[in-house]
Amino acid sequence: MSVAMMPLPERSPLPFDPAMAPAERCRLLVAAFPGAVREILAAGTLEHRPRFGDNGFEGLQENWLPPVALSARQVAMAQRVLADLQDSILAPAEPDHLLGRVLALLSHFPAKGLPPDVERLVAMDWVEDLGEFPAWAIDDAARAWRRTRKWRPSIAEMRALCEEACAKERVVAQRLRQIVQAFQASDAGNGLAEIRRFP
Repeated sequence: MSVAMMPLPERSPLPFDPAMAPAERCRLLVAAFPGAVREILAAGTLEHRPRFGDNGFEGLQENWLPPVALSARQVAMAQRVLADLQDSILAPAEPDHLLGRVLALLSHFPAKGLPPDVERLVAMDWVEDLGEFPAWAIDDAARAWRRTRKWRPSIAEMRALCEEACAKERVVAQRLRQIVQAFQASDAGNGLAEIRRFP
């Protein structure tokens, strides 16, 4: 299979500036992907479906589907970009950084009557519950809370801000994941193992 013998393009660092507006930041990120990966993302189909919860209609949910025709080379490139994205921009924060950020944030809104040892246990709960997010998203959420609120945040509120901060990057990662999963679920997916031998 001649396609499997072609080497993948050289890796280049993914551009990322958390201070940029999310839409522009994500546009520049995707623009740095290999052309073949950008083509797959552009060729996907975006569907909107109604979402219902306990209180009835909750808006439209986006569902992105990759194109049907995918080559092993395209998918291997998408898989490598996904790994780079997960290992850098979306990598979970280091526990020390997260703990420091949480303790600093909670210090702005001191809890009355909590002894220091209990306060530290509370902070450790925060570290556990925010540990999936990248450091830049946690920093962004903490900054937004400090500048707009007058009271101590809950973990749920901070999780919501963290999710909002990295939502666009997570959407891109999910689409890359869907490309790989769709290919692996097809008969053509058997060729992916071959191309992996030629990084």
